[in-house]
Amino acid sequence: MRGGDERSGELFSYVDLEARVRRDHPLRVIREIVNAALTSLAADFAALYSPIGRPSIPPEKLLRAMLLQAFYSIRSERLLMERLEYDLLFRWFVGIGVDDAAWDHSAFSKNRDRLLAGAVAAKFLRAVLAQPKVNKLLSTDHFSVDGTLIEAWASMKSVRPRDGSDTPPSGGGGRNAEADFHGHKRTNDTHVSTTDPEARLYKKGKGKEAKLCFMGHGLMENRHGLLVDASLTQADGHAERVAGLCMVELRADRPEAITLGADKAYDSEDFVNELRSMNVTPHVARNTSGRSSAIDGRTTRHEGYGVSLRIRKRIEEAFGWIKTIGGQRKTRFRGIDRVGWAFTFCAAAYNLVRLPKLLAVPT
Repeated sequence: MRGGDERSGELFSYVDLEARVRRDHPLRVIREIVNAALTSLAADFAALYSPIGRPSIPPEKLLRAMLLQAFYSIRSERLLMERLEYDLLFRWFVGIGVDDAAWDHSAFSKNRDRLLAGAVAAKFLRAVLAQPKVNKLLSTDHFSVDGTLIEAWASMKSVRPRDGSDTPPSGGGGRNAEADFHGHKRTNDTHVSTTDPEARLYKKGKGKEAKLCFMGHGLMENRHGLLVDASLTQADGHAERVAGLCMVELRADRPEAITLGADKAYDSEDFVNELRSMNVTPHVARNTSGRSSAIDGRTTRHEGYGVSLRIRKRIEEAFGWIKTIGGQRKTRFRGIDRVGWAFTFCAAAYNLVRLPKLLAVPT
């Protein structure tokens, strides 16, 4: 019997969101891990809010919604709130009822900014990894480090001399007026972006164009390729090595030596010597292009050196996901604090995406 094409909605509807999500959906495992991590951060959330006044958006629900924004590549808070209005899966994951209204996008953004003060992104990343069933997946002996460029939310036309000597074009044209930069030398010492003063001009190599950007850094454990630490700094030639030392130092406080894999950009004498002083074996790719490498036969003769060089490339998978799926190739925020918060939170989202399959494999 053919069903009728009824267009009018029911007056009453009893929808069980738990029953609408299939039992083998990956978000079920992710939500369980996320809820446990958020529960452990309850004291940190309480310290960010006043005990009096009108209740705001619960930080737990706000962070769950932001995870969905990273998982599903939703490019703005306005689109996220629109999706949350009609998508039952989103409502189930965030923890709001069928009849509850979605939040206003501007209120959502303001409440999100409150979490910057408590370094919640870094704490959330650690809380996810600290859970027993996740922690047993992590290696404590072998790590890899790398950096990647995050384009700033600023145009090259916003770069102006620091001394204010630049004069606007006389032909008008509004804020996107024609500009000819040929023959003008611009450096970070003499010029700055008026849109995001903390962004820096940087280029990836010889012959590449300079862009306004930041530099994101990640520390990966080599067993399953999960990010155990993430940070963001201003872009310069020393940022990768300085950030790498800061991240690995927290894991070098142990009697046994650990290894750290890295690419040729980390092959400098000061970086290698600093690692060895911390009882960290530097499995750094040798850079012999017109120079001598700081890595000698004491390191390269071991079989583990070649293994680390192969595995360290997996950190590019994490950066690729963060920049394409997570939307961090060109940030939507300004300022190193806001951009760094988003980058670290997206690193936690990358780990969560991988955990359902890793946990399903018998150990």
